[in-house]
Amino acid sequence: MIRSNLLFAAVAVAALSLTSCSNDDNSTPTFNYTVPSDYTFVRNNATTIDYSGQTSRLLMLGEMGTYISNAAINNTVADNTVLSNMYTNTNNPFSTTDLNASGKQLKNKTAASLDYFTNFLGGGSTTEQTAVQALFETQLTNAFIASKLPQVQASAGVSGVFVDGTKTRMFAANGLEPQQVLIKGLMGACFMDQIVNNYLSTSTLDAGTNKNDNTNKVLITGSNYTTMEHNWDEAYGYIYGAGGSLYWDSYINQVSADSDFNTLTTDIKNAFIKGRAAIVANDYDTRNAQIDIIKAKLAMVPAVRAVYYLQDGKAKLISGASAFHSFSEGYGFIMSLRYTNKPGTNAPYFTKEEVDTILSNITKGTNGLWDVDYLNANLDTFSTQIATRFGFSVAQAATIN
Repeated sequence: MIRSNLLFAAVAVAALSLTSCSNDDNSTPTFNYTVPSDYTFVRNNATTIDYSGQTSRLLMLGEMGTYISNAAINNTVADNTVLSNMYTNTNNPFSTTDLNASGKQLKNKTAASLDYFTNFLGGGSTTEQTAVQALFETQLTNAFIASKLPQVQASAGVSGVFVDGTKTRMFAANGLEPQQVLIKGLMGACFMDQIVNNYLSTSTLDAGTNKNDNTNKVLITGSNYTTMEHNWDEAYGYIYGAGGSLYWDSYINQVSADSDFNTLTTDIKNAFIKGRAAIVANDYDTRNAQIDIIKAKLAMVPAVRAVYYLQDGKAKLISGASAFHSFSEGYGFIMSLRYTNKPGTNAPYFTKEEVDTILSNITKGTNGLWDVDYLNANLDTFSTQIATRFGFSVAQAATIN
């Protein structure tokens, strides 16, 4: 490591000053620093932000989703080997050299957070980690089976494709759409889990000498940031790293577009900015307060979207498989609830067992989603269970576009 002897500066910020009370030995330090208006932090006239690994994983999931959807649209096979290579980033499966050579992959970050799956808080275990990774690999197999040529019309108990207006989608035998379960599920099991249970965990941020090194601005060798700064940036990157409203960034904005949840975008982004500024200023209490805000506000997003998609699907049940796309998105967002982290508990808002019960109940009817009578009688129960836990109404979530 190398030691920086220059002060932090941020765009539009002239200086950062720190002061502490000295009335007695037990006084609490006070801080005086400016929080920038956007996520821009520099040292020695160079950025201190790096979340390239997170950007790579966001783009990798994007290519996986596109590969599956293109197979349905173009009447080609979604090759299971190609998809598996994408999940593990082996054999150069991606469209760019940067992704293939990044050294990053999605699988080893799936259900792999420090708090839940190393320290086993929140009910996690290595057994669960293996099972979750296998579940996503099953979605790759399901996409392959549904895309086999010649194309087969999806029907009860039969994998295949379904043309819904201008969209051609692939469904597994139980009616779930592998692409949506994969994407929405990995948003939780990889991105959400890494954000709130790993990079924003104090077990990670304050590990070893991290706090002392950050206080003294000891930088990672060859880099322009401390370990703590970098950890915070990596959490930020899993939301904003693709630079184009992708995944959590997009859904935060969608939920925030509704008047009942209209502060989410601002609350989450501002907490990331303020927390990062607090790290530079060594203001760890303020940093911790921002962690709690991010955890609580981010957890609202899969909860609201899960209820929205369950209700949206219910309204489309008369059209049969036209509803299954919405149900599959809702299914994936419900999976994400297991990876939330309720402030002050180091545990999810919904336990693994609770999530598994809801998911199994959604597909409990004969041939899964194809049993529309079963779904119609039970969707409100699932929706109410989620909404009640988070303190909003089903009606509030159902009105979001």
